[in-house]
Amino acid sequence: MASFDFWNYGTSTNSNTGFSGLSSMLSDYSAIKNGSYGKLLKSYYNVKNDTSASGTGSSSKTTLEKLLEEKRNPTVSKEVANANASLSQGISDLSSSVRALQKNSTYETAASGQSVQDKTVSAVKNFVDDYNDVVSSAKKSTNASLTSNVASMMKSTTANKDALAEIGITVNHDGTVSLNEKKLKSADVSKVQELFSANDKNSYGSQISAKAIGSGNYTSAVKETDSVQTKQDTNTSALGLKNDGQKLASADLFAKVKTKDASGNETEQYDVSKITDTAKSFVDNYNKMLQSAKSSKNSGVVSNLNSIQTKTKDNEAALNSIGISRKTDGTLSLDEDKFKNSDMSQVQKAFKNYGSSVSVNASLVNHYMTTQADASSGYASNGTYNIAAAVAGYSVTT
Repeated sequence: MASFDFWNYGTSTNSNTGFSGLSSMLSDYSAIKNGSYGKLLKSYYNVKNDTSASGTGSSSKTTLEKLLEEKRNPTVSKEVANANASLSQGISDLSSSVRALQKNSTYETAASGQSVQDKTVSAVKNFVDDYNDVVSSAKKSTNASLTSNVASMMKSTTANKDALAEIGITVNHDGTVSLNEKKLKSADVSKVQELFSANDKNSYGSQISAKAIGSGNYTSAVKETDSVQTKQDTNTSALGLKNDGQKLASADLFAKVKTKDASGNETEQYDVSKITDTAKSFVDNYNKMLQSAKSSKNSGVVSNLNSIQTKTKDNEAALNSIGISRKTDGTLSLDEDKFKNSDMSQVQKAFKNYGSSVSVNASLVNHYMTTQADASSGYASNGTYNIAAAVAGYSVTT
């Protein structure tokens, strides 16, 4: 059976065509396996056993029967056999590299004196190498079960691409990932630990373990019941919050512009009006998303909402100093006058990490609400693997 080319499927302009091809292929294979396909073809072409050789009705196989036999028992090339073996070994190696990033000891200074930063960089480099080995092997593999798991893994990677980018990992169009070691070294180690956390079943590391490696208890997905209106409202506000957070965390928004004073002298000043409008939009989308999604039963949405609120609470003092306060119900309030009169360099400092971090969680809220899937997407409620859920939405976007 030929392997499913899910890496090309992800860049197809018509995902329905790609998935229909997969379904058709699996259906044909099943029909061939149980013999119904052969019977159908024989009936259609009225094919009988070839008696020309002996003239006595011998049971020598016809060309059609030989083709069917070859489909039932395909000859596997040495290259494919090696790819299948490499994929199995690669997944085992990937399992080890993910576990290393989930261990608390990775984020503690070694007895030998090796720094936490060096240990983290080494662990992430191993993960990237093992991840790419798995993707490369899967491209040549005919192991449908494992390649389906890899497709699911790649979906999770795409969904977490913003968080991965923060620690220097870029998702490529062919499904592999690239590491910017310089950016990783300058990243906050706690972000790496949070991304791969074994304690959070919605973390990227836990998703990779569940989907590609097959470990973890992710077989109890529940059917989501969020309304269409809730889904729509949450998607709109979550994407808005993501964009606002990214803008407030960027240096571009705080680039000074040249203006002239009353005397005609040229000066450089912050575009306070533009910064304030962005902050107002951030607060507005934050509150709308919180209100629309707070009753969601989707565990992925709930987890990321909790993470956003925790980050806001952790940055409460800095936000208060620039006129953004946190209410008892978790929503935010903006004192526009206080904000406009704040030192914009302090506003920039307050949002540099907070804004980008919130935007990552907002992107994931949108992802989970859009797919209406639990963190165990790819698995049915009875615990069986669902290839349709794993493949249907896979794509790499930038």
